[in-house]
Amino acid sequence: MVTPGTRRLAARWGAALLAALLAGCAAPPEPVQAQPEAASGWTPKSTWTGARFAVAAANPLATEAGVRILRAGGSAIDAAVAVQMVLALVEPQSSGIGGGAFLLYHDGRTTEAFDGRETAPAAATDDLFLRADGQPMALREAMVGGRAVGVPGAVAMLQQVHRRHGRLPWRTLFEPAIRLADEGFAVSPRLHALLAEDADLVRDPVAARYFYDDAGRPWPAGHRLRNPELAAVLRAIAEGGADALAQGEVAQAIVGAVRGHARNPGRLAARDLAAYRPVERPPLCFDHLVYRVCGMPPPSSGQVAIGQILGLLQAAGADREPAGDGPSGRWLHLYTEASRLAFADRAQYVADPAFVPPPAGGWGSLLAPRYLAERAHLIGEIRQPTVAPGRTDNRPVAHAPMADQVEEGTSHVSVIDGAGHALALTTSIEAAWGSHVMVNRGHGLAGGFLLNNQLTDFSFLPRDAQGRPVANRVEPGKRPRSSMAPTLVFDRATGQPVLVAGSPGGTMIIHYVARTLWGLWHWHLGLQQAVDGPNFGVAGSDAPLLVEPGRIPDTALAGVGARGHRIQASALTSGLQLLARTPDGRITGAADPRREGVVAGE
Repeated sequence: MVTPGTRRLAARWGAALLAALLAGCAAPPEPVQAQPEAASGWTPKSTWTGARFAVAAANPLATEAGVRILRAGGSAIDAAVAVQMVLALVEPQSSGIGGGAFLLYHDGRTTEAFDGRETAPAAATDDLFLRADGQPMALREAMVGGRAVGVPGAVAMLQQVHRRHGRLPWRTLFEPAIRLADEGFAVSPRLHALLAEDADLVRDPVAARYFYDDAGRPWPAGHRLRNPELAAVLRAIAEGGADALAQGEVAQAIVGAVRGHARNPGRLAARDLAAYRPVERPPLCFDHLVYRVCGMPPPSSGQVAIGQILGLLQAAGADREPAGDGPSGRWLHLYTEASRLAFADRAQYVADPAFVPPPAGGWGSLLAPRYLAERAHLIGEIRQPTVAPGRTDNRPVAHAPMADQVEEGTSHVSVIDGAGHALALTTSIEAAWGSHVMVNRGHGLAGGFLLNNQLTDFSFLPRDAQGRPVANRVEPGKRPRSSMAPTLVFDRATGQPVLVAGSPGGTMIIHYVARTLWGLWHWHLGLQQAVDGPNFGVAGSDAPLLVEPGRIPDTALAGVGARGHRIQASALTSGLQLLARTPDGRITGAADPRREGVVAGE
């Protein structure tokens, strides 16, 4: 029966979902799931082509800053630092100096992975997100305020990489952001849309004075917004390095904002900021077709899950399903089942490796072709009622799987410099606007910077009903699990980098990157065509299949529904930033039409 609720859903999300629901094969629609950042329109974009260097970032002003640094002879890391500092100003809802990041760097010889993920304060306990009755908090209740703020790590990590690979002086890299913060920048349509969509940011007194007018209305698109407080803090970091953020008056202001929050104080202390250290990790790589794909190991789950999804799809014969006008119903079914298997392993095993050892002695065990072939046998022609994590050895499993949980936020930067060195940086304050806490030192300057809410990436429930601990529970000094997936791809025959990729999007980052790689390599899509493709995916092993409304053929939705999958429409606002090397040595680039990002260079 077509109910008024079904009609409203169809009117909002388009006829494609309705066709699947009315086919009688899909379960009733679930409530529309909000994504980390709201949609703000679609701007068609074309593939960019250059010869020397390129930057792809989420805002034109940030891309311009990176290009300026490369023109001055800077390296990929030099450009990335400049881009990140401008993003902190013009895209504050997604990343900044109050958050964390993961970075991959290829210097022409070796590939390195750097972990600037936030850490839990020393005073954090595993019941951090439990109410007095032992039940988990609602996400919004936990994340707004100081409770979910982790120790920021992005600036310290960028400094570590710059010391190794930078060419220009550290202070030079801050000049574009400082100038923009002093002189002001035009509020973008997307920034205005996200301000208008959020109900909590205006409750923070610092943010309210900066982002809103006297009547509490967000500044309109085009309004010139100055942030002299951020300019002052950036000057301090430019001169004093990451210590200027982790010590002294900036650190005191961070701690004061967290611990003094009126409604939801946190446990961050000055000693936590001073003790933070980024971690260099061996990159986690797997082979697919003629490519070597390298990404971040845990605590990020992105590379593990992407590798598993691609490997399971190939083992299940999904490459025999042509794309046609879009993914077929059977291909979507195979993709969804592969994803559910990957997310079951993710929930069971992936956490900070300083606290939880990898299965079978290495994370590569979850990507081994034999293991994935065995798991692929579980994929049939209809949806499995339940999926369980796999076993890579015979040792007993000590931890409980983590329940499905919302994960948010982020921005991505891709760079290829004049020397051919490649960088992929995914950077985040978690949810849109992070913890909704804006730091200001109190010198009478407007603005400041936002703090992350990354601790909500930990499991809210620390143990299961049998008392077994969850691997990704809160513990002091621990880094929460992430889905961020900065990716470098190499030609297996030559070892040369051929693709730099990544996206924002919380849990859905895994799917944005995985479906793009599959489209490039198995459906032979062009770079921009692959980025533009429809978004879809599951946010957990027992979650519904989320689909971007109006982007997938009706027959495909009906086909996947007929195989037992629940379907839910959602504005899946990816922000893919891709750079590729062509066989003749040129650079091509593509930015996601769903956000404001652009590619530029020479």
